[in-house]
Amino acid sequence: MIEIQNLTKTYGQIKAVDNISFTVNKGEILGFLGPNGAGKSTTMNIITGFIPSSSGKVTVNGCDIMEEPEEVKKKIGYLPELPPLYMDMTVNEYLTFCSELKKVSKKVFRSQMDDIMELVKITHVKNRLVKNLSKGYKQRVGLAQSLLGSPEVLILDEPTVGLDPKQILEIRKLIKALGKEHTIILSSHILPEVSAVCERVVIINKGKIAAIDTPDNLSKSLGDYSRFTITIAGPKNKIVDNLKEIYGVKYLEPQHSGEKEENSFVVEADKEIDVRKPIFHKLSELGYPILELKSLSMSLEDIFIQLTSEEKGEV
Repeated sequence: MIEIQNLTKTYGQIKAVDNISFTVNKGEILGFLGPNGAGKSTTMNIITGFIPSSSGKVTVNGCDIMEEPEEVKKKIGYLPELPPLYMDMTVNEYLTFCSELKKVSKKVFRSQMDDIMELVKITHVKNRLVKNLSKGYKQRVGLAQSLLGSPEVLILDEPTVGLDPKQILEIRKLIKALGKEHTIILSSHILPEVSAVCERVVIINKGKIAAIDTPDNLSKSLGDYSRFTITIAGPKNKIVDNLKEIYGVKYLEPQHSGEKEENSFVVEADKEIDVRKPIFHKLSELGYPILELKSLSMSLEDIFIQLTSEEKGEV
């Protein structure tokens, strides 16, 4: 659906985006992540045709943004971090104005208007001035304008910034629902949000691609150890002594102790060695049953920090 090839954007001697390439598949929700100044917004502005690239190519459903800018813009709905709202218009007036800018026919607009407002839950405020709306509703109005004309692609830059927890959950649920009908690029600093809604992530740092993959695959490839929690019925000290002797176990950290000598531990092991079977056999031999075993993969926050730190080991 979207193909970015060798994209570069320079400002004088500074490369804001440095020869990046990636694709976004049809119907995919892609997380686009990076620290401040990494080149995220510049890349999204190039994809939408807001600014030109210095070199490279962007195509949306086969159309080149440089050669067919108007055609590409028809295929894209864009919600910037700060929605471009006109405060002295009513919601209805603003969306009508946006539809005219997008050259959406009046017939199509009339057929879409009610559905879009119902989808983003702004029907009951359609006659209110935008300036009198809460931050959450302003964000919804911005999202509504991005849906005008039924674009195939949605590019959402920090869609939940400044919202309260309830509003964040509502917008997150809406983005997942929109993913059934649209291809979405989602940029957000709220990494649990990205983990909850995105199938793949692109992490950009200093204008270059640092990683492209699913969060699960990145977790497996970047971690030096496999980590899991294990709860065992048995005496704590004997369990610790025996587990430490198992080949491949690098670290053992006792957690809380429950009733009837139920003890939990965080275990770190060499990721090339599956220590679960020898642990099972050893505990079976000792007569200490395993009550629970749960994998602890790297979180998206851990992955992000590891890939974007200035120096190895920086926190």
